[in-house]
Amino acid sequence: MTQQARDALLDGLNPAQRQAVEHVDGPLLIVAGPGSGKTRVITHRIAYLNRHVGIGPGRIGAVTFTNRAAKEMRTRLEHLLGDRARYVSAGTFHSLCAQILRRDGKAIGLPPEFVIMDDDDQLGLIKRAMVICEVDPKKFPPRSILSAISSAKSQLLTPEGLAQRATGYYDEVVRRIFIEYQTLMSRSRGVDFDDLLSRTIELFRESPEALAKYQERFIHLMVDEFQDTNVAQYEIAKQIAGKYRNLAVVGDPDQSIYSWRNADIRNILSFQKDFPGTVVVNLSQNYRSTSNILNASRKLISANRHRLEQDLFTDNEEGAKIIIAEAYNEDEEAQLVLQEVERLTREEDFKLRDFVVTYRVNAQSRALEEACLRYGVPYKLVGGTRFYQRREVKDLVAYLRLLQDPYDEPSLIRVINVPVRGIGKRSIDDLIAWAGSLSIPAYAALQLLAGDGTEALDGARDTDTSPFSPRQRHQLVGFLKLINDLQACLPDMELPELIDEVLTRSGYRRSLLDSEEPDAEDRLDNLREFRGVSADWVGMPSSESLQPFLENAALVSEQDAIVEDEQQYLTLITLHQIKGLEYPVVFITGVEDGVLPHTRSLDDPDQLEEERRIAYVGMTRARKRLYLLRSFRRRLFGAPTGNPPSRFLRDIPEELVEAAATRARATGGGLRAPGSPGATPASIVDDGPIVQAGPPPFRAGDKVSHASFGQGIVVNCLAKPGDYEITVAFKGQSGIKRLLHSFAKLESAQTPPSPKVVAEPISEPFEG
Repeated sequence: MTQQARDALLDGLNPAQRQAVEHVDGPLLIVAGPGSGKTRVITHRIAYLNRHVGIGPGRIGAVTFTNRAAKEMRTRLEHLLGDRARYVSAGTFHSLCAQILRRDGKAIGLPPEFVIMDDDDQLGLIKRAMVICEVDPKKFPPRSILSAISSAKSQLLTPEGLAQRATGYYDEVVRRIFIEYQTLMSRSRGVDFDDLLSRTIELFRESPEALAKYQERFIHLMVDEFQDTNVAQYEIAKQIAGKYRNLAVVGDPDQSIYSWRNADIRNILSFQKDFPGTVVVNLSQNYRSTSNILNASRKLISANRHRLEQDLFTDNEEGAKIIIAEAYNEDEEAQLVLQEVERLTREEDFKLRDFVVTYRVNAQSRALEEACLRYGVPYKLVGGTRFYQRREVKDLVAYLRLLQDPYDEPSLIRVINVPVRGIGKRSIDDLIAWAGSLSIPAYAALQLLAGDGTEALDGARDTDTSPFSPRQRHQLVGFLKLINDLQACLPDMELPELIDEVLTRSGYRRSLLDSEEPDAEDRLDNLREFRGVSADWVGMPSSESLQPFLENAALVSEQDAIVEDEQQYLTLITLHQIKGLEYPVVFITGVEDGVLPHTRSLDDPDQLEEERRIAYVGMTRARKRLYLLRSFRRRLFGAPTGNPPSRFLRDIPEELVEAAATRARATGGGLRAPGSPGATPASIVDDGPIVQAGPPPFRAGDKVSHASFGQGIVVNCLAKPGDYEITVAFKGQSGIKRLLHSFAKLESAQTPPSPKVVAEPISEPFEG
């Protein structure tokens, strides 16, 4: 690498970034504050190691936590390294471990074609294990049992290890179910997400050859978002880096918010102790936020004790002050958000996709969704029913998983009677019970029914003991033939063709075409979308592409569903899911004690610190504007309650804040600060008249048209704070809609236009 090329690679990096990029030998801890350019540092460091130091790209590994982040990393590496970038192992911990286990898992008895169980699969296995263990799911919720087992695995505890730590009867129940859960999963030749990590550690411990192979493969290993690693992930990183000690970790303890996923903040806080001689680099310059937003965020987080001190700064403009506003209830809170969104899109250079509304718990989205639907505001709910979790997609994936590995019992159970083919629940239960009595998988039991002479049945050939009538047996063997026939297509068909064949031969497509369910066409569209995704694997037979395709689908996360496009919509997302993202304008709702911080944390200092970190993460997503909103009364999980303002608000200096009026008034609506034109004092008691700026746009009986809903007739036009709510009866299936005039973009469908009249002031109180 010439000096000129080296300088070009380092050009534009600040001194701290450059120090991190140029560090080559030994452990490195990069403490990266929000918006400090950490992804740029990671990718430039990889390029520096390759182009300047001469480390082959195939001997550099980089792991992060979402496919989205990994994709961004690979895109930047392609720009820096060209074709050589494809040799760098850049992906998630789980994808890296899946690749290692498929190549070398045989050393610990794991077949290469193992299936990765998703959340529904895992929960189903837990329920079956509870039946075997005769545990009442009403006393011990299956989801809680699964969480306890996942927590144990993340700490590398086996059922026996869990027993040694048992403190009561509940732990003993978990241990018993843990054993059966693993047995059922092994019978299906499956692993769950935690197993991908723990079994990789097992491989490295049991096979010195495999460990040495990957220590030589990854001379340099980088771990992004290190504050979010759990015990198992940190152990994998330490094992791989055990020979050369070239482990570079990037993270920020102030952004550690996933303890409920077993992330352990102690990993980053103790890294220097675990790796003596660690070089520490602080990335303290923020390139994202205005100085007002950054200073407010910095003051908030400084109250925490468990952190690494950073002197965050920015050269960005001071920017607008932070708006803190109070509404009467969550419905008024949602309306205030939409009014401010409308005002900013009208008065300033913002588009709808520049805004995000974020909240502590999913249930808070209800009021926001209802407001968006009521006023015709397009929105995208991140973390709702994700594409790969939709019923029809999961059904198709289950079929494909069976073709990859017919011993995948959860998939077999899911689709053996989908679409309906005369195999009822009792027949399925009898099949599972009969297979269990013979200690064979359900697929092997089907083979036995069909008289298949496979050696996998260990000599068990007598079908006279089966509990099935001739008709039941005929239906079950018919399903077996379907799967076997489809399996025979793998070498000769590419993925899109195979998917078509599955949908046709199984009868799934026809069942939807003949269905009278209102969402049948949408479900078909989802299957078409899934087939479109498979087009990325054209050019190779399904026998080679099916496994990596399914693995990619299994490892998709919430953030991976966020697509960068030009469509205009308001984003609704939780504070946990927004981490790693940024927006010009951020609204944080529910900034109240009992919501943020969550009520469960109020008596636990460590959990309270994590809640503060959650608020910090939300605030530091904002580039230009930040709004913190709370409600005087909120209905969440039951009856309305009154929560005091969040204690976190007291940590934000007054000089950085502009308190807003709770009601939008006069010219144009929106949140307005005291003293500004049209503003009123910030008070929740104000029943005076609300005056509109100008006459109503329509009157009852006017004919209008809407881009999505078509032609309609105005039923009513009511004045609202800073706007008009128009009720329209549309033709056809659209029916009656209530729309906010500023968003709906209704057009008059009459000639001549209907006359306009002046609205009288409304004397009733603001409606929440």
